[in-house]
Amino acid sequence: MSKQYIQAIQDPIFELIAKASLNLGIRSYVIGGFVRDYLLHRNVPKDIDIVAQGSGINLAKEVANLIPGHTKISVFKTFGTAMIRHQELEVEFVGARRESYSSDSRKPLVEDGSLEDDQNRRDFTINALAISLNQDDYGKLLDPFDGISDLQNQLIRTPLDPDITYSDDPLRMMRAIRFASQLNFKIEEESFQAIKRNVHRIEIISNERIVDELHKIILSEKPSQGLKLLFQTGLLSKILPELTNLQGIEEKEGQTHKDNFWHTLEVVDNIAKNTDDLWLRWAALLHDIGKAPTKRFDKKIGWTFHSHEFVGAKMVYAIFKRLRMPLNDKMKYVQKLVMMSSRPIVLAQDIVTDSAVRRLIFDAGDYIEDLMTLCEADITTKNPRRFKKYSNNFKIVRQKISEVEQRDHIRNFQPPISGEQIMETFNIKPSREIGLIKEAIKEAILEGEIPNQYDEAYEFMLKRGKKLGLTPVNNKK
Repeated sequence: MSKQYIQAIQDPIFELIAKASLNLGIRSYVIGGFVRDYLLHRNVPKDIDIVAQGSGINLAKEVANLIPGHTKISVFKTFGTAMIRHQELEVEFVGARRESYSSDSRKPLVEDGSLEDDQNRRDFTINALAISLNQDDYGKLLDPFDGISDLQNQLIRTPLDPDITYSDDPLRMMRAIRFASQLNFKIEEESFQAIKRNVHRIEIISNERIVDELHKIILSEKPSQGLKLLFQTGLLSKILPELTNLQGIEEKEGQTHKDNFWHTLEVVDNIAKNTDDLWLRWAALLHDIGKAPTKRFDKKIGWTFHSHEFVGAKMVYAIFKRLRMPLNDKMKYVQKLVMMSSRPIVLAQDIVTDSAVRRLIFDAGDYIEDLMTLCEADITTKNPRRFKKYSNNFKIVRQKISEVEQRDHIRNFQPPISGEQIMETFNIKPSREIGLIKEAIKEAILEGEIPNQYDEAYEFMLKRGKKLGLTPVNNKK
């Protein structure tokens, strides 16, 4: 018995589980992610999985009885599981089981089993590690598949035949890649080849479950690691063909373009250094998807991707809908950033005018900071001189945004003159002229013809109304 494994179960909840197990005459173990992360010296998760050789629900009820005060217990009879929330912990109890699968579903036929059966059904050796909570061997590590060595060698490996493991539950292919990405591990070669052989099986998995794993990959420290594995195994072309369509370099008349797929992975890694925002990372992932359908070759100017931002923004909706992702403000946020992803880049290459900056702030609104973060992540040149030049240009644009915003208050722009004031001033009913005057005031402010102030806007309104043949009847400022 190793002392360090006793150290893993110092929290008082484990003693209560041990006592409850003894009271019921059953054996129990802490298993899975808690043990894995403890041995990796990572932050131990707040959710703990307990497997019982007996009824997990009965064990949960007995533990709840031993905790002073009223402890809420959630029972899921269909799955034979129960959960207790105790202080900051979520402890889930399940009876040890063996599983068998049919070819058209990832939902197994479940029977009561031994701890060994339960460890056999686990997805990876590093998740089959268990620590005993029993009186005779309290703290002992049970590691039938040498998961300890896989942790040390940073390897993702299945306990049993990987073809069976992945075919039975194809979501495990996504999980293998997610763990490789999160832990910076390598997928064992036979396991990797098995994913490639079973890639078609992902079709039986719901989009919601796939997206859940995809989000964890996108949120990992270096997302390209997982995205690259998804691409190499063939899973990415099943999930996001719009992204894999960017891969490759074409040459015509000696002219080539960059590989927009690998460029995109660099952009996602760059943005991951600066934000944990899932949807901003999604914007980085999709910012160039419009380049595949808009790619053209022009003999005079070479390769072009005209309107790729507009096309890409429309594709965002189709992707979110297909993957059953939210079609709410999250999708609209990603759409807007994709649509505007080239705007600051153009500014950074030209002389930055106040009017161009005002329009950028007006169009981006509250997303201006995120848009700038995305564009800065888009600098992937390996030429140090160019990198420095582009980075410095963006600093100038940021400074200009700050100056213009402080002076002109364009963000969340509200016209100084309302439609009601226009109607009252000229004694007119709702009409086309009101919209024309309001638009003219907005354009004048954005172009810098007048400041974003009431008095100047009021005088401008009078002049514009006169041009439209309107006479003020109530000239009150």
